[in-house]
Amino acid sequence: MAGTLYVVATPLGNLGDLSPRAADTLKRVAVVAAEDTRHSKPLLHHAGSRAELVSFHAHSSERALEHVLRILSDGRDVALITDAGTPAISDPGAELVAAARARGIPIVTIPGPTAVAASLAVSGIPGDRYVFLGFLPRKGSDRRRLLSTAASSEWTVVLFEAPNRVTQLLADLIELCGPERQAAVSRELTKVFEETRSGTLQELSEHYAEAPVRGEVTVVLAGTGKPRVEEPAANPTERAQMLLAQGMSRKDVADRLVEETGISRNAAYRLVNGL
Repeated sequence: MAGTLYVVATPLGNLGDLSPRAADTLKRVAVVAAEDTRHSKPLLHHAGSRAELVSFHAHSSERALEHVLRILSDGRDVALITDAGTPAISDPGAELVAAARARGIPIVTIPGPTAVAASLAVSGIPGDRYVFLGFLPRKGSDRRRLLSTAASSEWTVVLFEAPNRVTQLLADLIELCGPERQAAVSRELTKVFEETRSGTLQELSEHYAEAPVRGEVTVVLAGTGKPRVEEPAANPTERAQMLLAQGMSRKDVADRLVEETGISRNAAYRLVNGL
């Protein structure tokens, strides 16, 4: 029989948040597949686990994936963990879970900490319905599209961001949402310097311009409270002519067409270069 893949949530920072069931699982399995084996050694020591540690992260090769699947196929149990929180939630793991499921390997969840729920709980912003967008791309049309999705969402939106890019994220949200939209920024959840600051986007932007953020960051953005009104699809040619007249570069116009009209990137470049 195949082994079982346990998807184990681990503490965001405070080792006291490791559940007894998670600790017991880490002790029982033969192998722990970890995002960063060096980071995970203290956790396994805390749990009293002597399991073999293997590396499995977002940039792991197909060979690494097959190695873990082979361990499972040989009948040994594997616990999948990430550096913090729940695997596969804006963290490595979904590919391994999907591959294991496709091969009929049993999969069991060991639930626990997640920065999404933790930040929502202390934000003061409704969390009965929310949209999770994870980390946004640093630039380009995909970033603009996701920022637009966040700004127009009827429901609360949860985002992850690197500390050095929080001020830029807040500035981009102000541009799309206006300065008065309510939001909350949580950092270092469950750790010594845990902080959640709430207010308008403008207030948060001004604060973090003077007090740079440190540590892991989660941003909670209040929704509009109104259903999104879908606008009629723009005519690609007319839209391209309008954007070019505004002084945008042809590359930026092509990117915007892909985002707004849904045409392929090649078609957008052909259209723009033909004007």
